[in-house]
Amino acid sequence: MPHTSNQDHKKVLSRLDVLFLAFGAMIGWGWVVLSGNWIIGAGTLGAMLAFVLGGVLVIFVGLAYAELASAMPTTGGALIYVLKGIGYKTGFVAAWALALGYISVVSFEAVALPTVIEYIFPDYKVGLMYTIQGYDVYASWVLVGMLGSVFITVVNLMGVKFAALLQMILTIIIGIIGLMLIFGAAVNGSVHNADPLLIGGVAGVLTVAIMTPFMFVGFDVIPQTAEEMKIPPRSIGRILIVSVVAAVIWYVAIIFAVGFGLDQTALISSVLPTADAMSNVFGHSGFGIVLILGGVAGIITSWNSFIIGGSRILCAMAERKMIPAWFSRRHARYHTPINAILFIGTLSTLAPLLGRPMLIWLVDAGGLAIVLAYALVAVAFVRLRRNEPNMTRPFRAGQSSFVGWAAVIFSVLFIALYLPGMPAALLWPYEWLIFAGWWGVGCLLMLKMRAARRAADPKQLVSTAVQDDAPSTHSVQNTSMRKRTVLNPS
Repeated sequence: MPHTSNQDHKKVLSRLDVLFLAFGAMIGWGWVVLSGNWIIGAGTLGAMLAFVLGGVLVIFVGLAYAELASAMPTTGGALIYVLKGIGYKTGFVAAWALALGYISVVSFEAVALPTVIEYIFPDYKVGLMYTIQGYDVYASWVLVGMLGSVFITVVNLMGVKFAALLQMILTIIIGIIGLMLIFGAAVNGSVHNADPLLIGGVAGVLTVAIMTPFMFVGFDVIPQTAEEMKIPPRSIGRILIVSVVAAVIWYVAIIFAVGFGLDQTALISSVLPTADAMSNVFGHSGFGIVLILGGVAGIITSWNSFIIGGSRILCAMAERKMIPAWFSRRHARYHTPINAILFIGTLSTLAPLLGRPMLIWLVDAGGLAIVLAYALVAVAFVRLRRNEPNMTRPFRAGQSSFVGWAAVIFSVLFIALYLPGMPAALLWPYEWLIFAGWWGVGCLLMLKMRAARRAADPKQLVSTAVQDDAPSTHSVQNTSMRKRTVLNPS
């Protein structure tokens, strides 16, 4: 029998709930903290092109997700799809990569929070500790991020999470404030502020483009809540695509607003250019505070959503004996995956110790992991189209496998951008250490679990629970038939 969760799921999420859940997770807080970096790195037009390029990747991947989510509306998302389409080991890689992406977002918020406080209270930093890449790290700055992380972790341990209505309200608030900025820049901004439109040429565009997968992560929250939706499977795919397209439009519009709202000199000297652009286009510093206070909603909703998503991925992996069972332990009263939450909470609590440069490191390292997971989901899509042609697919991403192959190609191209020698390669040693360290831990866990399975049953490396999530019998039979044909053409 297939693997099932040990918890019952109530179907309570409507179409609007799901749409706001995904869109709110994708827009989050990154557009407030990093928009200046994007424009400084590539220019206003260059940054917009970078997000369009990243959006094309995410739309193709989103179409693959949409079909698979409608066909397998089961909590687990990428883990379930890759297990079904490819197999156990590759399923581990996809889930572990996506876990790094989610944890990177959680840690990102722990660094973003003290950055926000710095804008509102510019003199609150005291207790100089050390300097990292030219950034002075203060004890008070670190403490704010750590306390925020501890608070969100405790909230999740207690099983408290934002209701769908609250998520919708907070996302609407973020949207209204963002639209104020966009229309304010359209009326009161200046094209001269956006000069130069392109900075760094192709290299500048690619440097920003590799950040985009991290910014768009969140649409895959939809499959994580598939069992709690009271909507037809076909609608899951449609809502997922709408949320992705809306996020692409959002980021491009925000870049336009900040680029037209502040000139290059102001961008470089600004702590939070998005807030300063808001103040500039409306002619009053109070509007910048409004943007900050409204944007804090993005920190809260994104932080909470991704610690939930990340902990559930780790818990699902543990339930399938991919990582130690320790990660699947649930709270006796609240039934939350207590150890997985503590693990993620500890990592995010330590993130502020590395200062504001950690924002970029997390975006790049987490972005590579996310694109890797996307590539494997796309491969699973193609394989399932070939091996499971009769699978029920309420939402179909075209009649052929073009969408899947396009997602594979775009994902591979994006992965190449992160590699050494490329204009947008990961920064050594910080970003590579984050990425390599995560996979080092993953390899150790995989070897430990393999040894444990061998010790439990030397003749069977994979437990019954794992076999239940392996590629389907039809797929295995097709593979065996192809092997026999090659060995014996007659």
